[in-house]
Amino acid sequence: MEMIHLILIIFLGGAVLTYFAGKVNDILRDALFILSILVPAILFFTNVNPESYIDLSIAGFNMKWGITHFGWIFSLIVLGLGVIVSFYAVSFMKGRDKVGSFYFNFILSIGAMLGILLSQDFVSFFIFWEIMTWSSYLMVVYNGNQVQKIGIKYFVFSAVGAYAMLMAIVITHSITGSFLITDLIAVFPQLSNQMHILIPILFLIGFGVKSAMMPLHVWAPGAYSNTPMAYTSVFSGALSKMGVYGMVLIMITLISHIPEGHWFREVIAWMGAFTAVLGTLWAVAQDDAKKLLAYSSVAQLGYIITGVAIGTELAMLSALFLSILHALFKGTLFMAVGAIEKQTGTSNFTEVSGLIRKMPWTFLASLMAIIALAGIPPLGGFVGKWMLYESLINSNHYILVIMIFFSSTAAFLYCYKFLFGFFLGQEEKEWAHVKEAPALMVVPMIILAAGTFILGAYPGLILSPIDAGMQAIGFEATQGHYWEMSVILNQWGDQVVLQPIVYAIFAIFLFFFLFLFFKSRKNTRYVTTKDISSSGEVPLEHENLTFSQNFFQPFLRAVEPVMRRQIDKYYNEFGRGLEAIFDFGRRIYTGNGQTYAIYVIIFVIILLFFKNNLFG
Repeated sequence: MEMIHLILIIFLGGAVLTYFAGKVNDILRDALFILSILVPAILFFTNVNPESYIDLSIAGFNMKWGITHFGWIFSLIVLGLGVIVSFYAVSFMKGRDKVGSFYFNFILSIGAMLGILLSQDFVSFFIFWEIMTWSSYLMVVYNGNQVQKIGIKYFVFSAVGAYAMLMAIVITHSITGSFLITDLIAVFPQLSNQMHILIPILFLIGFGVKSAMMPLHVWAPGAYSNTPMAYTSVFSGALSKMGVYGMVLIMITLISHIPEGHWFREVIAWMGAFTAVLGTLWAVAQDDAKKLLAYSSVAQLGYIITGVAIGTELAMLSALFLSILHALFKGTLFMAVGAIEKQTGTSNFTEVSGLIRKMPWTFLASLMAIIALAGIPPLGGFVGKWMLYESLINSNHYILVIMIFFSSTAAFLYCYKFLFGFFLGQEEKEWAHVKEAPALMVVPMIILAAGTFILGAYPGLILSPIDAGMQAIGFEATQGHYWEMSVILNQWGDQVVLQPIVYAIFAIFLFFFLFLFFKSRKNTRYVTTKDISSSGEVPLEHENLTFSQNFFQPFLRAVEPVMRRQIDKYYNEFGRGLEAIFDFGRRIYTGNGQTYAIYVIIFVIILLFFKNNLFG
């Protein structure tokens, strides 16, 4: 039996066995759950070689499975994040209902994502894509909250993306007579101009939904915030990357012959930039950490989409580097929120504060992840964002630089809101009982957070496999020196000299600490969280400008015209229009036989009346 077959069978069999083991013993169920993800991951990285394929035929369809160097990059995200989060999930889900169902869908979605990366034909790709969608949908509705609003919205958008992708696959097969992805890539340059646009657009609709690209993003905030936090880390960190994976294949392999600056690329790049800006603004406006991180994920994916659409070597390098970093820091933050919610019962900034001494390890993991998200050295987010800025400048996209930089700068607001709201505010008596999360939840957070530090210090650890992956999709060979394209990486190479950066950051913090200490030494007074800091803004009577409640109200008031028009409103109007049409249809098709008999009589009369015009 081929190793790929064995890995997929373990995923499927493990999901089923884990589900039924829960009816026998909880410890057995938890152990099977972890092994069902850990064992396939070990087998994959030790026995599956990139660019090694197997051919198979099922029900008359010729299929091809194997992993490319490009797909291997994303397998690191899927399996690496899946294994780490699985340990966290065991502790997070302890004492909850329907744990077996949660484990079943968790394992199934990880296996389906790996199946997508292994698929070298469209039939397998689409089957695994649907398994991933259905299993993630069941996670979205797992809690039973707002199923009609959030669950149905996710399902509808996923269905739209799936049908668009299926249409592209059918058109491709009608032209090439094959379902192999390589056959489409080979014949694509000879297709008509209409097919050059139609096929990529249909695929990009499907991939754009999963990567939460505006205006296809509206499902993401609700789905991310409504899903159990033990899965949201995978949802945001890994599953969204399947959309990025597909977008790269379309933008690079299919339309690589379209010159840089072509309107097709430009439209996608601008959509990515708007996704980054508006996602950030909506993140700042949230008081619930789940929704804040959900909108933040949308914004971070906007950076990646912009890099992919620009398509230069450096832009693609930054996009893939940020994809991995996003999985690390956003996985950490969603797990941190899950830990806080488990220990306090809430994820709302306005309800809980001052947890730094109660949950110090969760704070440390959150702090490192926030630094990486904000793009501050010496963590890896700085390297990725710098390369993105540089790629936009080198390709003369100056307005996009301004938009991405604005989004990145404004992200400091919700980063501060996250840290202060949960950890740095006044300790309240009602949270005196809170303790640190269990070690099985804390250790995975620390591991992911440490990953952002390691990649900031040694970016070459991941730049080398990214280099190989980019060559696999058509970029020129560079002998492992892609980082020489960047000013910052010319000096750093594949290893960052941390001492000057660390010393500079330490000196800045020390200066302000001493300044504040001596300045306030004689005038120290204790205040409550209800004290208002107006920052020169005259508050209205109903406004409470504390850090946790409406602290950024002046900023949000300034950008309110940009946020006023929501794409959700247009989708809702469209939905109401469809409901009206369907309601009219129900009035016609009543199910009453006598009514249908009258319709037949009317139809016959019309035929007799217009028979000369119709039949001559």
